[in-house]
Amino acid sequence: MKMQNKAFILTAVMAGLMLPVAAQTNSSTPAAAPATINQHKENQQDRIANGIQDGQLTAGETKHLEKKETELNQEERDMRKLDNGHLTTADRATLNQQQNKLSQNIYNQKHDAQVQNVNPKSEVGQRERLQQERIAQGVKSGQLTSSETAHLEGREAHINKEVHNDRVANGGTLTQAERRQVNHQENRTSRAIYRKKHNGRVQ
Repeated sequence: MKMQNKAFILTAVMAGLMLPVAAQTNSSTPAAAPATINQHKENQQDRIANGIQDGQLTAGETKHLEKKETELNQEERDMRKLDNGHLTTADRATLNQQQNKLSQNIYNQKHDAQVQNVNPKSEVGQRERLQQERIAQGVKSGQLTSSETAHLEGREAHINKEVHNDRVANGGTLTQAERRQVNHQENRTSRAIYRKKHNGRVQ
């Protein structure tokens, strides 16, 4: 009987010790924290980079999105200047609301009918794809700022439009002179991509 009493008491004591631990574990489980302004921006840039890389975003769409991101970055800098480098609660709410709108815009642009349509078998198509991949890598790594990306994609959009117009005028093909012209422009854009990725500015 004494042994049974001792076992009962020991069990009760152990249960009593376990209860506070379990309660503490449950009460201290952290809730998922909302994304910070910087995390939100990084997420947006990753989504844009993925859209560039897989062709869901055209150069023109990317230029448009990155211009919006640039405007938001400038607005954030202006807000911080007014409050000694800090953001007020109202500032954060405003920026988050605008980032949410941009996020929806990215989704819409990635899922519309427009795609970066390149012919991988053609020299021009291969150059276009390579340039887009280099830009996407620069966006992901932070080597390209949103304004630099917008500028580069503006150049690519101009070249793409020129190629499209030339093909329409020539029954779907490019003349040798037109191919030389496109390669010349892509070479200039290629050098611009390199300079902007290595100029010390980061996102």
